[in-house]
This record gives sequence, C-alpha cells and structure tokens, in this order.
Amino acid sequence: MPSLNLAPASAEDYRRIAERRLPRALFDYIDGAAGAETTLADNQNDFARLRLKQRVMRDVSSIDMGAELFGGKLSMPLALAPIGMGGMMRKRAETQAVRAAEAAGVPFCLSTVAICSLEEVAQAASKQFWFQLYMLKDRGAVRELLQRAKSVGVRTLVFTVDLAVVGARYRDIRNGLSGGGGAWGRLRSGLIDYLLHPAWLFDVGLAGKPHIFGNLSEYVPNATTPSDFRAWVDSQFDAAVTWKDIEQLRRDWDGDLVIKGVLTAEDARAAADAGADGVIVSNHGGRQLDGVASGIAALARIAEAVGARTRILVDGGVRTGQDILRARAMGADAALIGRPWIFALAAGGETGLKRYLALLKHDLHVAMALTGARNLAALDASVLDT
Repeated sequence: MPSLNLAPASAEDYRRIAERRLPRALFDYIDGAAGAETTLADNQNDFARLRLKQRVMRDVSSIDMGAELFGGKLSMPLALAPIGMGGMMRKRAETQAVRAAEAAGVPFCLSTVAICSLEEVAQAASKQFWFQLYMLKDRGAVRELLQRAKSVGVRTLVFTVDLAVVGARYRDIRNGLSGGGGAWGRLRSGLIDYLLHPAWLFDVGLAGKPHIFGNLSEYVPNATTPSDFRAWVDSQFDAAVTWKDIEQLRRDWDGDLVIKGVLTAEDARAAADAGADGVIVSNHGGRQLDGVASGIAALARIAEAVGARTRILVDGGVRTGQDILRARAMGADAALIGRPWIFALAAGGETGLKRYLALLKHDLHVAMALTGARNLAALDASVLDT
C-alpha cells in the first residue's frame, strides 16, 4: 500500500489512497459491483491475460498516439466514462474532472446522476464534453435534458441501455445505500463514518454543497439528499424500452449518438440499425448482471460485426496504457476509464487526476514503443502474443 508521502504510480495506488480518504459507503459505491463481483474481477483479469508481443530494433523515435473521435482530436484513444454521484467523492468533482480531461486532451462524459449539472460543468469547460442519459419513464424529462445538453454545446450523447432494472449490488445493500443494513449499519456507514473522515467532511461535506443531482433537481423538487434522488431515479428506469425508442431518440438528437452497454453482436447490430454512431462494449463495470462477459472478451466479436458501420469503444477494467493498447489491438477505436478517474480525483483532486492521465499517456507511449508500433494504425492483433 503506498504511503501518503509517496507519489502514486498506478490506478491501484490512487484507489488505496481514495479508500483511506472516503467514507466506507461512498468508497464501496464506486468500488463495488453486482453479486459476488466475478465480472468485476474478470474485467481486469481478462485484460491481463492478453500478452503483448515485444519487438526490437524498430525505429520508434517518433510515436503518434493521437486519435480522432466524433469530430474531436484526442491526445490518446481514451475518454472519461460517466460516473454517478462523482461530486460526493470530491468537491464539485465533475467540474474538476472536465478541466483535467481537457488539459490531457481527452473527452469527459457527464453522468445524468452527477452532482454538478450540465450548466455548471459547461461553465468550467472550455471545450465540448459528452453527456450520458438513460431512457426515463418521464419522457418529458428526457426531452428537456436533451434540450439542455444541446443548449450548453453537447454534441455527443452517450445513451445507457443496460439498466432496465438495477443490478443486485450487495455492498450498497450492506451499507444502507440501497436500503437494508439496519439502523446501526446506516448510522455506522453514514454520520459516524463521515465524522471519521475529516478531510472528506471539510472538502465535500461542507465546502462541496449542494449534495443534489444537479441535472435532476427540477424533476425531484422535494429531494434534498443523494439518497432521495437515487430513489426517484431507480423508480424511473423503464423496463419497457426497446430499439424502437432508440430510433425515436435518433430522430430527436441530431448530434452523435453512442449506445453504451452492448455485449453481443446481435445487440451491436441492432444499435447500428437504429442509427447509432458508436457503441460502447460494456457490462456497466460489473454493476448490473454478475457472470456476464468482460468488455474486452466481448470486444472482438462486436468489432467484427459492426466495426465497418459504427465506432467501437470499450470500458471495464482499463487501468493502464497497456490496457488502452490491448483495447485498440482487439478492435476498439478508444477505451474509457470510470473507477480509475474518480479514485484519482478523490485521492488527489484535479492535480491527482491530471497526474494519473499523464501516467496513462506515458504507459501507452512505452507500450507502443516496445511493441514496435509508431502510430495507432499499427495497433492490431499483430501486437498480441497469441
């Protein structure tokens, strides 16, 4: 475990520091997943199983990691995935994250259930950012959120489709975030635990207010805490949504439409047929159905099915620059990170996230040089030792 006096050198270092800094319920909300968390483990383990082929005596004096995605130029093929309740992990976290992402030259995606609103993040941003949305039962709210996103300059909409119902997340049940836990459990994981984390208490608990879901405050006027908003959101997930609804969404949204939560070739083809500009191969970080394939395991068959028709992204388990290289080699145009960026922010604020993104870029540079790849076009199956 890294000392607080040592510089973090990996995603795991930032995770450990965040674990010490955050109240247990909040750390588990980010760190946990559904069921026995086997898919959560597979997300990382399946990346590690992809061995790289080291090549020597290649001219790698110049490495080009730049990419283009949905009209934007990226310094590396990476984006920050949407994270719910980010502003509970660090003061106004989403505004810090968008600034760090812009400094690193990668896109930031704001969650529907972020603490900071579209408008607040837009004030902090100097470039376009992405917005993630669910199909809520309140279709009026969906239409208004789309209009609000357009009005602040969002052009890339990430639409999450794997939340017909909420997954069975045992850690959230145990600590009271999803009900249960008993009175003492809720007290221990709430007030008492918060008081035992004074750095968090002053940064987020006091200076980071208001603790509301900024994008949804007008639709849940009586909500005053994140738990109130979560209860409303959970009741709004629409189990009746079909690809017909996505076709309507495609007509309503004139920007780039990216479908997040696809794990099969059949669903990827359906997304492309509905007009998606991109799909994110994702199991929601293992937070929905435990026991499904990891994103990297499902990636190749999806890229083969629709790679010629739409852009392909992947998330879940990306921790290093080598993982970004592996994702490209398996057919992705870019990868996304979720837990790592919020842990880096929780651990070290905006500076911590900037440093972690710099570590990723350096890792990717080293991995490309030592596999003999001078640019992203060279990152295909030939860099994997199969």
